[in-house]
Amino acid sequence: MSTYAPRHSPSAFSTPASTTLFRRLTWEGTVPLEIRVDSKELPANSDRGLECYYVQAPRVSYLPLVVPEIKRYLHDVVFDEAAARVIKEEDWWFESEEGNILKWHWPIGLIYDNHTISQSTRPNAAQAGYTPLRLILHLVSPPTEKLLLSPSAEACKQAFMGQLKEADFIRWGNTKRMTGLRKAEQDGLWEGIKEHNFDEYWRVASKITPTTAPTRSNSPPPPPSSTSLHTRPPSADPGSSGGPDRDGASSVRNVPVRIYLPDGPVLQDLVPPLLDDGSMHTLAAFLTARLPLLFPAPDARKANLAYALIQGVPVPPEAEMAWLGACMAGADGWVNVCVGLLKEGTRYP
Repeated sequence: MSTYAPRHSPSAFSTPASTTLFRRLTWEGTVPLEIRVDSKELPANSDRGLECYYVQAPRVSYLPLVVPEIKRYLHDVVFDEAAARVIKEEDWWFESEEGNILKWHWPIGLIYDNHTISQSTRPNAAQAGYTPLRLILHLVSPPTEKLLLSPSAEACKQAFMGQLKEADFIRWGNTKRMTGLRKAEQDGLWEGIKEHNFDEYWRVASKITPTTAPTRSNSPPPPPSSTSLHTRPPSADPGSSGGPDRDGASSVRNVPVRIYLPDGPVLQDLVPPLLDDGSMHTLAAFLTARLPLLFPAPDARKANLAYALIQGVPVPPEAEMAWLGACMAGADGWVNVCVGLLKEGTRYP
């Protein structure tokens, strides 16, 4: 798996080089998928011994972007020419092995992590590890009333852009950074996802994502020659006065964060980068405030009953929310915290 878990809490004062490192590690993360065509929907004369397809899919990608690769395989190997002509790609939809309809507009990494935490509630479930997520591909009769949006790449792009704008508003209190992008730049964000091109995506994303430049007076200033693809000049911020902290991760109004619970609701709240006393807002403080029964306060002297995954990584409790928002957010700008239940005898990292 192309994921990475640091031994110690990352600091909000990361150098541009380490910021780029963690962003690239997040970008390069992949998950294994096993995609099997529903045997009841296979056309006649299909090769029934080869209807299963395996792919190591990018975490930041989306199911509609994987469909063309699956289609080529099925047309070349499984379907005969007559079936290939009549099967319509727009009728395809995915379901988990447990019978849950998958959300097209969720990143693939989030789908995988959500499945992982759901398995944590099942007493007889095997240890998660990095086993393939088994999906059923249906070729007909999409349940449009449950899919929420058309299972197409264009609909997925619109949902992705909507998530970016919402994240932009939560960070800065407005969407000036997103709306200030030219159409070609906005399209470039999606093209970066489609082509899995880190540089193309971050060439634009660096204009709307906070930096991890130092914001406290006791931190050393960066060297004059320090430049990075992900550190933009203050003038890139509409209406910026040139202040060095305006684009910093600790200067945002709130970090775009969502909590995903096993088989439960998605929780969203305002998450400021600093606490009322001016200290950095950590993942431990965030989880204790929102889910105190699962993550008791330190003075309660009780063990955590759950763990948190971000981008497939069990993140240290002392990790700062501002840093997570700048370095481990998804391509749509959101920090997705997936909370799973700990098995008896295991501990939270």
